[in-house]
This record gives sequence, structure tokens and C-alpha cells, in this order.
Amino acid sequence: MPIRILVVVAGLLLLAAGSHAAQPRAYATCVACHGAAGEGNPALNAPAIAGQAAAYLERQLRHFKSGVRGGDSADTLGAQMRGMAAPLSDDDIVELAGWLAGQARPAVKAVHPGNAKNGNDYYHSKCDACHGAWGEGNSRLGAPAIAWLDAAYIKRQFAHYREGVRGSHPDDTFGRQMQLMADVLPQDSILDDIIAYMQARAASEAAQ
Repeated sequence: MPIRILVVVAGLLLLAAGSHAAQPRAYATCVACHGAAGEGNPALNAPAIAGQAAAYLERQLRHFKSGVRGGDSADTLGAQMRGMAAPLSDDDIVELAGWLAGQARPAVKAVHPGNAKNGNDYYHSKCDACHGAWGEGNSRLGAPAIAWLDAAYIKRQFAHYREGVRGSHPDDTFGRQMQLMADVLPQDSILDDIIAYMQARAASEAAQ
């Protein structure tokens, strides 16, 4: 076999190996709630974290560890995550975030009920500047992907921002921005419409 072909084959094998990196040892404590590949478990109030930007995951893990997030007494689920993040080293956090970012985002199993057309209108007037055209995220702005998150998690976090449970810590710069945005919807039902729009788009994009 010519040397050039051997080099190409070797490169492809290395790429394949990298895409199937071994699960980090530190993730063993995460599996019970977030699933074997970060796909999440709404029944346990655990969001999908697979395919999320590594920088965002690192920031959230560090925020949980330091108490920037999950420190409010009303955030009982956040307090659980604080306990899980506490023993993580900086190397653990970097490794976890990198591995999770490389996992496939979970499929949208069912689109949340709502008026997707109305959600489209509101999403593009209020959300797309940061979170992307349909909730796919914008790493450049530090805005996470949200189209793959389950509806209950999105609504809970939105309420936390609006009530000051999340984003009030002085070190949570992005959280304070979201607090300001949490008051822009005139009624709660519009959030259902926005979720319906994002999930419908996520399902459509995955089908292409």
C-alpha cells in the first residue's frame, strides 16, 4: 500500500479514536442522574449536558463548586449539584467538559405542546441574538444550547432567573444578563410556545 494511503488511513483511525474517547473517571458520579453519555433524565430533574459547549460546562461546574450557582436556599437541586461538584479538581472539570462536549446531543423525543409559530416570533425578537437562530447556542457569546433541554428544566431555570434564585451572585456575569431577559415575556404561556418552536427545529435539524 502506498505510503500516502497509509498516512491517510492512520489519520482516520486517530480521528475515530478521538471521537470515542474513554469516559472520564470523574463522570462515574454523574451517570446516575445525567445518563451514561450526558443525555439527561427529566424524571430526575437532570438536564441533558451532552454536546454542550465545553467552555459553558466548565463555567457551570466551577460556579457550582464555588457556590456562585446553587447557593440560594430556594435552589435545592442546585445545592445537590454543589455537593457533586465540590470534590472535582480543575483537571477533572476540564476533562469532564471536554468529554461531554464531544458526545452527541440527545434526540428530541417529543415536541413540547405549544404554538410553535408564536414561539418562532417571540424567540426571534427576544432570544436569538444570544442563543442562536433556534436555540443551538452561541459559544462566542457564552450562550448555551437550549433547544435540546427538557421543558421542565428550561421553565425552572427561567423562573429562577426571574425570581433572583439564579444570576444574583456578583460573579455570575452571564446570569445577571439572563435575569434582565427573564422579564421580557408578557405571559408564562409564551415560554411554552418558545420551547415548542426550539424543540421542533431541533427535531427537524436532526432529521436532515
